[in-house]
Amino acid sequence: MIAKRNVAMARPPEPAGLLDNLVGYRLRRASARMMSHFLMTMEPLGLRPVLFAMLETIRAQPGIIQQALGTQLGIQRANLVPLINELTSRDLIERRADPSDRRALRLFLTGEGGRLLEEAELLVLRHEEDMLEQLSPAERRTLLALLDKIKAD
Repeated sequence: MIAKRNVAMARPPEPAGLLDNLVGYRLRRASARMMSHFLMTMEPLGLRPVLFAMLETIRAQPGIIQQALGTQLGIQRANLVPLINELTSRDLIERRADPSDRRALRLFLTGEGGRLLEEAELLVLRHEEDMLEQLSPAERRTLLALLDKIKAD
């Protein structure tokens, strides 16, 4: 009887209690909430987070090679080409052959891509403000710094 009592006492806490104390779980829940709000915010523009990230990166680095874009954003090659095709078919980006290596394709925003991205940036900033309104500027900086520590390689 004593042995059974010790076994019962050694059980882990109930899932909700354990989950509430797991950073990964809480990050996942916060991420899900942020993602849901992002998708709702960007729905009128038809931009998913990956497409927005691609457009932002191409704007920041005009002429970036497709492979470099995928590497920077952590997109596998098999997934990258259909995403680039989607942006190209929407006339948001264009591919141009690299003059020094005709096999390499460089990516540029089109006029339409730049216009859409400007609109998207305003929506994203509003989305961030809505989601983080309960945090002070100092808390936001701290949150970003802590997230950077977690993602550091």
